[in-house]
Amino acid sequence: MKNTTVLKQKPALEAIAPNFGHSYTYKRYDQENINEYTQWHYHPEIELVYINGGAGKRQIGSHVSYFRDGDLILIGSNLPHCGFTDKLTGNKSETVIQMKLDFLGNDFFNIPEMRQIQKLFEVAKSGIAFSGKIKKKVGEKMEVMEYQSDFNRLLSILNILNELGATEEYKILNADGFTVKSEVKDNDRINVVLNHVKTNFKDEIPLEEIADKVSMTVPSFCRYFKKITGKTFTQFVNEYRLVHASKLLAEQPISITEVCYESGFNNFSHFNKLFKAYSGQNPSEYRKQLKTVIE
Repeated sequence: MKNTTVLKQKPALEAIAPNFGHSYTYKRYDQENINEYTQWHYHPEIELVYINGGAGKRQIGSHVSYFRDGDLILIGSNLPHCGFTDKLTGNKSETVIQMKLDFLGNDFFNIPEMRQIQKLFEVAKSGIAFSGKIKKKVGEKMEVMEYQSDFNRLLSILNILNELGATEEYKILNADGFTVKSEVKDNDRINVVLNHVKTNFKDEIPLEEIADKVSMTVPSFCRYFKKITGKTFTQFVNEYRLVHASKLLAEQPISITEVCYESGFNNFSHFNKLFKAYSGQNPSEYRKQLKTVIE
């Protein structure tokens, strides 16, 4: 009954309202104050998230992956994404900055000195994950902002964005061309699909079932999904399952056979083949390299 309720819900357009007298939103979460907003959602604000430590799933647009040792992510305007932390993530804290493209005025980022940030915002439409030294450096600056004045926070945001615009330590998450249509109907439709996969990836998801969820024929749905995400629906579901398998291999002391079935695969040899193609290693090699689970 619970699953049915979730599936009938429309994906959320999160309304973000900065506190009075502010042009941006700054939030800090920790083990005592967990970010409970975990459902698929989107908002016009650009979002910068720093996860201090821990490991979990990164779900942005049609991209799904597993992060370890924290994360630093920049999410573009109206790019659907899911919450990144929960009670099992094991992170120390999560810092979130949200701002609209015009939060400093319509033309501020058009001046020559802001060209680097303007380029960063353009790339962020596909979602960006930062790595290496820049992740920790910027993450520390974001955490320090908790103790700064409003004006100094604003200066820190500009400084951080400028640094991110200059670095080469990043990965574009939806490089295959995920696009979010401006029409609300299309935004809702793709999010219904993503929500359904998130809830039901362990089970078989027939094309007829998912096409019916968005009131489309199977051929129309297949063309639509490939156009929006750059992937077939089967590819996307298998990637989601493989990311979940990566998480289980790293965190749970269960057999690889159990990981296979717990991730929604019903054929062990097929799972091994897909996992190696996805990660470059078979599941046992992947687990051995992590050295975090004793079988």
